Amino acid sequence: MLRVSGTTIVNSAGEQVVLKGAGLGGMLNMENFITGFSGHEHEHRAAMESVLGKEKADFFFARLLHHFFTEDDAALFASLGFNCLRVPFNHRHFMDNDNPSVIKQSGFALLDRIVDICGKHNIYVVLDLHTAPGGQNQDWHCDSGVHHALFWEFRDFQDRAIQLWEALAAHYAGNPVIAGYNPLNEPADPKHTRLIDWYVRAEKAIRAVDPEHMLFLDGNTYAMDFSRFPVDRPLPNTVYSCHDYSVLGFPLAEQYEGTAAQKAKLRSSFKRKVEYMQAANVPIWNGEWGPVYQDPRTDPDAAATNSKRFALLKEQLQVYREFGDVSWSIWLYKDVGYQGMVYTDPESPYMKLIAPFIAKKQRLGLDFWGICDKSGIDGEVYAPFIAKLKESVPEHLQNSKYPNTWTFDRQVERLVREMLLSEYVGWEMAELFRGKSKDELEELAASFALRNCKTRDELNKILTADAERSSASK
Repeated sequence: MLRVSGTTIVNSAGEQVVLKGAGLGGMLNMENFITGFSGHEHEHRAAMESVLGKEKADFFFARLLHHFFTEDDAALFASLGFNCLRVPFNHRHFMDNDNPSVIKQSGFALLDRIVDICGKHNIYVVLDLHTAPGGQNQDWHCDSGVHHALFWEFRDFQDRAIQLWEALAAHYAGNPVIAGYNPLNEPADPKHTRLIDWYVRAEKAIRAVDPEHMLFLDGNTYAMDFSRFPVDRPLPNTVYSCHDYSVLGFPLAEQYEGTAAQKAKLRSSFKRKVEYMQAANVPIWNGEWGPVYQDPRTDPDAAATNSKRFALLKEQLQVYREFGDVSWSIWLYKDVGYQGMVYTDPESPYMKLIAPFIAKKQRLGLDFWGICDKSGIDGEVYAPFIAKLKESVPEHLQNSKYPNTWTFDRQVERLVREMLLSEYVGWEMAELFRGKSKDELEELAASFALRNCKTRDELNKILTADAERSSASK
């Protein structure tokens, strides 16, 4: 059983353990850019059910979850030197809106399978509630379907999340494979104080049934803001978690060139995020980070661009070493080709089926993570549209909506593209599966099996080198 000792994580023998691994996004919590759909997971599942019928839709998703992470994946993961898998899960696997007070046992079966596989390969597991009832943030990955974080507005939603964690803690109490519990992924409470109060409640409730496991607590505003956390009162046996994505690793205007100014910015950004941990004398866990990568089949400059992304990756790892033994979990283990250490073969049945749909999503700029070049759709459609909208909103109010770092333009595209239009287009993707037999659905789902996937070797080589360096120093 792991525990916190000062600024480090230690095992039962008191030996330091630095957790290094990846997030298993896209499995028990599906995201649009990871498996290729558009919009929110519950919308995607509903659209597939409307086309396939409930029995076939349930079959397809069950087989997709089966193939997404198996013994083969765990063996690869361990062979790369990784010792921890962060497992995001959707509360809907455990809670039904029609009967919210009853915890579904089927959710435990899904998690248990992953935990058991990881245990066989000496991989710790961090359980991450990626979607809470009502949505703990304003973005697609909390699967709320709206742009407001209603979790903070309704005590009932907060109580239901506590109830779920009580059940999870009771189920996994004493299990040494579990490194700990990550109660909320990327919370975003506009008032800041409600998150801290909820963490206090959650800690007491969890520890009442499981006093041993560590907690991993994300900062506010998407795990980037600890300014309201009490430095003199960190919760016991708790690791605090930031997320450290760099815009230099995404297809935006400025790319990583390794300049002194860029390197300084990487360090100042990380320093700001971990100031609380340093002041409170607690361990640091970077729960999510990592660039995205360009596809050489569609981008003639992919090789040159990706070399910059790998250089950024190396520099970020250097930053983490400078701040001591920072534990990290890169995002992402497996996907359809944007970011994963492992990705589906472009020639697989699933990718051949949905490739035109993914291309359309990119043209329309429908999922923020997977947009390669949105200059066309911006210039032709959104720029004049947003400019006209801005005429109705006083300039000093245009960045007043939380999070304040999101511009007026970003708020509009989230609502119009990533929610409304994405929902319409999501039905179009579901139509691609119409008439498929169970054998065909099995073949499509099996495209996510490791034996049918590709590995991003340069990424994995860099990560393994860092993991081995950490192990060698202990």
